[in-house]
Amino acid sequence: MAAHSLKTQTFPVTGMSCAVCAGSVESMVGAQQGVKEAAVNYAAQTLKVTYNDAEVNPVAMQKAVQSIGYDLIVDTENATEKQAEARQDHYKKLKNNFIYAAILTLPVVVIGMFLMDMPYANYIMLVLSAPVLFVAGRAFFVNAFKQASHGKANMDTLVAMSTGIAFLFSLFNTFYPEFWHRQGLHPHVYYEAASVVIVFIMLGKLLEEKAKSNTSSAIKKLMGLQPNTVIVLKNEAEVVQPLAEVNVGDIIMVKPGEKVAVDGTVTDGNSFIDESMVSGEPVPVEKQTGDKVLAGTINQKGSFRFRAEKVGGDTMLAHIIKMVQDAQGSKAPVQKLVDKIAGIFVPVVIGIALLSFAVWLIAGGQHALTHGLMALVTVLVIACPCALGLATPTAIMVGVGKGAEEGILIKDAEALEQGHKVNAIVFDKTGTLTVGKPEVSELLWSDAVSDNISIFKSIFLSLEKQSEHPLAGAIVAFDDLKDSSTIKLDTFESITGRGVQAAYNGVTYYAGSHKLVAEKQIVVPADLDEAIARFKDDAKTVIYFADGRQVLAIAAISDVIKDGSAEAIQQLTRQGIEVYMLTGDNQQTAAAIARQAGIKHYQADVLPSDKAGFIKQLQQQGKIVAMAGDGINDSQALAQADVSIAMGKGTDIAMDVAKITLVSSDLRQVPKALRLSRLTVKAIRQNLFWAFIYNLIGIPIAAGILYPVNGFLLNPMIAGAAMALSSVSVVSNSLRLKFSKLYI
Repeated sequence: MAAHSLKTQTFPVTGMSCAVCAGSVESMVGAQQGVKEAAVNYAAQTLKVTYNDAEVNPVAMQKAVQSIGYDLIVDTENATEKQAEARQDHYKKLKNNFIYAAILTLPVVVIGMFLMDMPYANYIMLVLSAPVLFVAGRAFFVNAFKQASHGKANMDTLVAMSTGIAFLFSLFNTFYPEFWHRQGLHPHVYYEAASVVIVFIMLGKLLEEKAKSNTSSAIKKLMGLQPNTVIVLKNEAEVVQPLAEVNVGDIIMVKPGEKVAVDGTVTDGNSFIDESMVSGEPVPVEKQTGDKVLAGTINQKGSFRFRAEKVGGDTMLAHIIKMVQDAQGSKAPVQKLVDKIAGIFVPVVIGIALLSFAVWLIAGGQHALTHGLMALVTVLVIACPCALGLATPTAIMVGVGKGAEEGILIKDAEALEQGHKVNAIVFDKTGTLTVGKPEVSELLWSDAVSDNISIFKSIFLSLEKQSEHPLAGAIVAFDDLKDSSTIKLDTFESITGRGVQAAYNGVTYYAGSHKLVAEKQIVVPADLDEAIARFKDDAKTVIYFADGRQVLAIAAISDVIKDGSAEAIQQLTRQGIEVYMLTGDNQQTAAAIARQAGIKHYQADVLPSDKAGFIKQLQQQGKIVAMAGDGINDSQALAQADVSIAMGKGTDIAMDVAKITLVSSDLRQVPKALRLSRLTVKAIRQNLFWAFIYNLIGIPIAAGILYPVNGFLLNPMIAGAAMALSSVSVVSNSLRLKFSKLYI
């Protein structure tokens, strides 16, 4: 299979009713020629498929899915809207069928329970229950047949088999009661059981659909953050136009209380903006001319104009929505095991049902057949693969959504599941623990170059202008340098983790850390020694500018620690997590920053590749390591860590690599993200426990295991209600996450 023609797409799936359905869709699509990987998220009702478009296309996959009773929405332009529409139609149809079935079932129950001896009772129940099963409950039988035609079975198979057997047995007894009379037995009918099971399962589905729609409320909230129309200024006239027609470069007017429609830069006016829905930051942020504004944020009291720079799918809000959707549709590692169990669940349940029927026939005594039949029907009814299928994805969906509301963007379910195991976290210094806006506080020249400062300023500025290091920007912006003229350097080379070097008029010049100076055996003049020591004691980074022989100048760069850094470190330490800081800065500066942040373990003079090596070392000691960073130089370490956390105000590369992004770059979000992980995993475990324990206890009782002890046989109607409630309880438990506090 040619790698270049592989495509990965996500398609909404409609018509799935249980985890086994998800497995069926997965296997049908996965079996298509050209499909490399297919994964269905039952809770999100989506299929993520990687395929070779030269061998298979979405329409072929859609036909394969349709052949087993489901559908795939392959219209990628309006897929979400079509899926929402299909869900709404499905919910409406289910609700109508439920009401219709409930109205017909009520008299069947009254007759079956209290008026069994009234004339023509069985015939009346037959007439009333037949439409319940075969009109309102038609979908169960149709889907079961489609599954059976492909050698598959799902929850619909269990419902169709149980109610169908109960109905056919009752039908026989209605028309041929003498068969049992000849044997001295009463011909029981179970019309009320079959009808009530259908009604209860429909009620469970209704409640489940309602609860599942709440699990994606975070996405709906995010999607609702953008206004439908905007005020665009054209020749100073205010023109209201649809959001879709806004172009890059348009000047947009934002009035008090209005939402910002697209990303851009303020050109006129000032105001305070509520960015809480995007960044999780609760305090409104002041915006003035030149400041960036983001789509989805809400203007407070002032008015301002801004220039549109990113529109449509390019805005940060659009990226957040895409990331949350992808994460909610991804599978947690534990889900793979659950999928395997769900895949064999239905055949195993059918086997247990038949076995219990056989045991009753052999050892059931006088009422062997009726009790055996009851046990067969009840086992089929009470078994619930839905709860198993919903246990993990619903918790992941709510957890990812909760994170997005707090400004914590989680890339996939695996990161959310891994976060609770973290027992060591490594922080980068600049831009992560510190504000990341370094400023040159002093630039000192050696006495030896006092006569040629002008030309050296030009060389130093030209060197730093070509450097991509964040500190280089601070030097270029320094008042004493920025007005100097730049010159054309003969050569330029970046020395990773140390600095840069260039040649000019046959002389090699260097700009970088003390490590670079030491490696090149460059002499530091005595008149700069005292200043260097003072800068380091003040937690300032020292950048050396030198020729091949001696240091010509030093620049002191300060970068203050972020407000929330110390509080975040305290919270993490209280949680028993070991905190480390790695920096390429010198020992004294690193020590000063670590002291301010409250970090006991730190390493200075660390190269980017050493950061990844340090994390590997911690992992070899059995630790689960998280890494928080913001720059390109952190990307290798972020990739090595078990859980990677990027700052939202950092580089795109760091955010691409990281599994978690903190939109506001506030480190207090880190303990919140790890707590969210713990709460989500706890919810998953609770859900799986209840789903398994429900089936483990329910199925043996349904088979009649208590009958020899106390004569108890479970009524199929009670089993139907229990089955319906099991799914609802799992989804409700996941929804509790929405109301959990992430502060400790």
